[in-house]
Amino acid sequence: MDRIIEKKKWTTKKIITIAAITAFVLFVVYLVFFRDKQSRLYVNQDEITISTVEKGKFQEFIPVDGIVYPKNTIYIDAVQGGIVQQVYVEDGAMLKKGDPILKLSNADMELNYMDQETRMYDAINNLANTKISLEQNKYNRQKDITSIQYDIDKLKLDFQRKQGFYKQDMISKKEFEDAQRDYEYALKQLNISLRLQRLDSISNITQGSQIASSMDRMHNNLGLLRKNLENLIVKAPADGQLSSFLVEIGQTKGAGEHLGELNIQGGYKLRANVDERYISRVFNGQEAEFDLSGKTYEMQVFKIYSNVTNGSFQVDLKFKNEEPQDIKRGQTLQLRLKFSSPTDAFILKRGGFFQETGGNWVYLLDASGKTAVKHTIRIGRQNTDYYEVLEGLQPGDKVIVSSYDSFGNKDKLILK
Repeated sequence: MDRIIEKKKWTTKKIITIAAITAFVLFVVYLVFFRDKQSRLYVNQDEITISTVEKGKFQEFIPVDGIVYPKNTIYIDAVQGGIVQQVYVEDGAMLKKGDPILKLSNADMELNYMDQETRMYDAINNLANTKISLEQNKYNRQKDITSIQYDIDKLKLDFQRKQGFYKQDMISKKEFEDAQRDYEYALKQLNISLRLQRLDSISNITQGSQIASSMDRMHNNLGLLRKNLENLIVKAPADGQLSSFLVEIGQTKGAGEHLGELNIQGGYKLRANVDERYISRVFNGQEAEFDLSGKTYEMQVFKIYSNVTNGSFQVDLKFKNEEPQDIKRGQTLQLRLKFSSPTDAFILKRGGFFQETGGNWVYLLDASGKTAVKHTIRIGRQNTDYYEVLEGLQPGDKVIVSSYDSFGNKDKLILK
């Protein structure tokens, strides 16, 4: 007898189908709501550099190259132009003040000197003759007065004698009046001569002073001419060592042309080029330092050249205390030009990441050390070794500090 077979509601096929649909729905939900959507990149740990954030002393400075110069240098220039006729010393020679260095020849200048010297001597001779004429006039005036006084003495005696004769009626009235007239005329002549003598004396004093002043000026001018001629022989202005002296016989040197330098012995200074970005932060008295032979030497800015050339300006630095004994002129030393004193700060080792991020974010490793994700930070000052971290990191945090060029701006790095 046949029996009815009931149809099963949960067949294997149906269960498998429902399970597949459920798994698919769950997978879609996972993709939509739970899957990590961050872009990621697998990175070989041996190809990156990891640094730990530390709490330590931070000091802002920049490295600059300083060139050693003598503390005091005198520039030697040609006062007068000419052709190099003779060279007395060589570059590097130790000189005493007044030692001849070279001799220039200038025919035009020498002829001009001879012409001016002749004209000045003629003028001096003319002034001297004028002075002699004044003296002669003075003595001639005195001679005339003496002669008039002599005549007066004779005329006075004659007048007095004839006055007596006239009273005794021994001579005529005409003879008496002639004697009186001659005597009075001589007195008037003496008065006029004395007044002329006073005028001549005043004039002679004025003219004599002017002549003496003119002669002094001409003698001074002659001295200047001789000095200009003597400048054709270039001499050492002080004791020191001659440097940058490259002159050959026969060369033509113009007036004011640089011939060399005289380095005064007794100390050195350093001259450094500083990037123009720091021109407003550099000041006289600013400190710097450098290391040499295992010892640190301290320096101080004492002169700033404000002219900017090729993106930099120059500063001169002097030693604050001891100077190293083994440095030489022209030697280059790397200085640390300080912009702050050491202060407590969170510091992170410098690296290539800064060129990609500008210091705005880094790849921060998680606790496992196997994953690094983007993390926002803020960086303040920096020096050649460290960045100062202002926000976003704490001591002990591990950061990838090598270049991010090959990471393609991924959100997460998986280290392997």
